[in-house]
Amino acid sequence: MPSAIVLINTDPGGEQEVFDKLVSLEEVVEIDIVYGVYDLVVKIQTNDTDKLKSFVTNTIRKLPKVRSTLTMVIMEGKSLVKK
Repeated sequence: MPSAIVLINTDPGGEQEVFDKLVSLEEVVEIDIVYGVYDLVVKIQTNDTDKLKSFVTNTIRKLPKVRSTLTMVIMEGKSLVKK
């Protein structure tokens, strides 16, 4: 299942609004609000790579208060579980 990490830069103070919109989207599996150059780190999953591209281009980038994104497609996922 194709997945990607999307780094999102929002308008000043827009982090929570963008977070609230992303939470309801089925393709979004994880969201973190962070400090630094980017404001949100989002992990997404879709059924195929065309849907992944379309989701970033036509959904995430068109959300109000999203200034820019940087997308990193995950080539091989490896989970680290610490106990």
